[in-house]
Amino acid sequence: MKPRTLIILWIIVLLLGASVFIVKNSNSNSGETATARAPGEKLIPDFPATKTQSIEISGMEDTVTLTKKDDLWTVSQRDGFPANTSAVNDLIRSLATLKVTQGIKAGPSFAPRFGMDPDSSVLAERGITATLKDGSGKVLAKVSFGKNLEAASSSPYGGGSTGRYVRNHPDESGFYAVAELFSSLSADPKSWLQEEFVKIEQIQTISLSKPGSDDNEWELTRENENGDFKFTQVFPGVKVDPAAVSPLKSLFSPARFDDVIPASEVEKLATPDKLQKTQIKTFDGLTYDITLQPSQPIADEAQTSGETFLMTVAVSGELPKERKKPEGETEEQATAAEKAFTERRDTLVEQLEKTKKLEGRTFEVSRFTVDALLKNRTALMDKGPGPSETPQPPTPGTSAFTPPIQIPAQPSEQTIPTQPEE
Repeated sequence: MKPRTLIILWIIVLLLGASVFIVKNSNSNSGETATARAPGEKLIPDFPATKTQSIEISGMEDTVTLTKKDDLWTVSQRDGFPANTSAVNDLIRSLATLKVTQGIKAGPSFAPRFGMDPDSSVLAERGITATLKDGSGKVLAKVSFGKNLEAASSSPYGGGSTGRYVRNHPDESGFYAVAELFSSLSADPKSWLQEEFVKIEQIQTISLSKPGSDDNEWELTRENENGDFKFTQVFPGVKVDPAAVSPLKSLFSPARFDDVIPASEVEKLATPDKLQKTQIKTFDGLTYDITLQPSQPIADEAQTSGETFLMTVAVSGELPKERKKPEGETEEQATAAEKAFTERRDTLVEQLEKTKKLEGRTFEVSRFTVDALLKNRTALMDKGPGPSETPQPPTPGTSAFTPPIQIPAQPSEQTIPTQPEE
């Protein structure tokens, strides 16, 4: 083999070796990430979720602090009212298992680009930050949530959100994209409140006082749970309007509240001169005393007086311990009736305990919740047919199905003969 040919072959071998080395080195580097967490890894490694005792969530205007007391989550900004435990636990669980889908190398100063600008006055650019601490106040995790990731689509309505940008504050290597949207995450305290409220069933008697007075506006009662309401104070010819009182049968069964008013704020919103009291007695032997008053308009909000009401509730009475056995009841009937009685009593005991925990609180409720109750006596009365609806006797010689025939007027001097009585 000629020396020149041999040199060419060696050059080719060296070039091939260099190419292989470059390719291998390139593949090796492609598996590395510029951020501390790679796709598929947890955002917060070794997060001690079970040690979380408080969560502070701050946004542009609101801040809510969720605190764990005696294994129950509460909302600090609402005087320790119970929080929605399921929602709180879901948030902690989501953060503990949250995985990265993409890492973006960028320093903290780039936060505004990802919708996490702490100085912005625009909610979409400000973002939300959650800080989780243990019982001693030590920070276990601090995560900010920014803009959503929007999927590309040719549709005019867009492709929808596929995830969200987040920042794990202790990790300064960059920002991350995750598949979770955290759409229910909010810094508004009322969004974290437990939703259970007063529930009243089988109403027997219900009364309403006049605004700012202890005198009754009206009182209704009925003989049994399937009966209709009637005025307890009867006047000649005065009856209730069935359509007006029918919604009262299911009043507060169940009801919802919009917010819990802190004790320090009640006086600012109260309207004592318009306060009304209602007392509801049930066939189960329970008595509910409820107060209602229109809420004052809140400054800087598009709200008018009367759209929401302040409500308090107290419950008293004793549930029957034994069932009254009717005469002639068979053993089989008694067994079934006893079972139903026990189940019903257990349900009422649970409802009674829940309502007792609501005492001493002031709730904000919508007009829709109490509108059927806040009617004066006249509004509940049966007005009867209106003037245009008053039935008129048919004209002699006509029927109810044919209009009367109009008889032309006759001259005054002409006498119309009459038929003699038979």
